[in-house]
Amino acid sequence: MTEAIVIFLAGIVGGALRVGAPFLFVSLGECLTEKSGRINLGLEGVLVFSAMSAFGASYLSGSVWIGVLVAAATGGLLGLLHGVLCSLPRVNDVATGIALMLLGMGLAFYLGKPLIQPQAPQLPAIALGNWSDSAAVRSALQVNALVPIGLALAVFLWWAFANTRAGLLVRMAGDSANATRALGYSVNGIRIASTAAGGMIAGLGGASLTLFYPGSWNEGISSGQGLIAVALVIFARWSPLRCVGAAMMFGGAGAIGPALQSVGVGWGYHLFNIVPYVLTLVILVITCKPGSAAVGSPGELSSMG
Repeated sequence: MTEAIVIFLAGIVGGALRVGAPFLFVSLGECLTEKSGRINLGLEGVLVFSAMSAFGASYLSGSVWIGVLVAAATGGLLGLLHGVLCSLPRVNDVATGIALMLLGMGLAFYLGKPLIQPQAPQLPAIALGNWSDSAAVRSALQVNALVPIGLALAVFLWWAFANTRAGLLVRMAGDSANATRALGYSVNGIRIASTAAGGMIAGLGGASLTLFYPGSWNEGISSGQGLIAVALVIFARWSPLRCVGAAMMFGGAGAIGPALQSVGVGWGYHLFNIVPYVLTLVILVITCKPGSAAVGSPGELSSMG
């Protein structure tokens, strides 16, 4: 009984780190984008297209790290496209984001058809379970090598927003476009750069999907994680450090089903797979009240109608 509990808890912790990795990168990318006063609802398309690009580049080059770089570049290009389009007069961020999502998913599904069967080189795993004699525990605590990079990015963004000129400019553009212009800075330039950088970070989430867990390419690989990450940023109150906790919480929720299955509990396996989506709805209901801005929301987002 004790061993089963240890295996279950290891499954939850390992799953939080494994399943939560895409949430972490996409939420950090969206956090940076929204801090500048822009919303990118196209992150689902960015995530899926980056996942396909990472897998394809890794498969064709034989190097997993080339796949990671291509994923970041792909995400950055889609983010740049979104930023440039949204800087045009009378262009709506939300509508453009939805169009970007459809574009990214459409391109990924079309270009990725030859990649459904092949196997690509995978990211190395960080073994956190070597302290245990149980093979199940050691297997559960295999962690994506990109996770430490994501944690470092969260700390860097948190520090940069508070202590660097670039971070201050991003926050100022997000809180008051008029004040930013009055000081002689380009609001569009800051937002385009932030959206492109946010797309690059989100692209790393795509790489973690196809190059580690589940480690293959198929058209249903994302399961809406890019859209969920937008709600996750609201829940984290636009704080990079709280994005880490929120991503791990969502990852842990998604790991409940597999963790139960690992200890022989098969009942309700598919039911537990909907927990992240239920959690998203609950968070949106609690945090998004009509007529009021969420605590911590950038001022320019609060004023959008």
